[in-house]
Amino acid sequence: MAVPKQRHNSSRRDRRRGNLFIKTPVLIKCPKCGKPVLPHTACGYCGFYKNREYINVLAKLEKKEQKKRSKEIASNEEESKKATKEETSKN
Repeated sequence: MAVPKQRHNSSRRDRRRGNLFIKTPVLIKCPKCGKPVLPHTACGYCGFYKNREYINVLAKLEKKEQKKRSKEIASNEEESKKATKEETSKN
C-alpha cells in the first residue's frame, strides 16, 4: 500500500477541501428588466439598481443596438407591471 513520503500542511489540505463546498450563486430577478442578477449589484443589462440608473448601458452601444435594447427593456417593463397587477388582484 502506498504511504505518503511527507506530510501535507493544513493550508494545502484546506485549499483542496474548499472546493467541495462551492455553491451556485444566488440570483434574483432585476425589477426593471427581469434578467437574473446578483443581489445588491447593478444590473449589467439595464444598468439599474434600486430603481435608479447607475450605469448608462445604452451609451456604450451603437445606434441600431440602442434602439433594439430600449425596445426590449420597455417591453420587459410592461410585462413586469402586468404580472404585479395580476398578483395583487389575486390576493
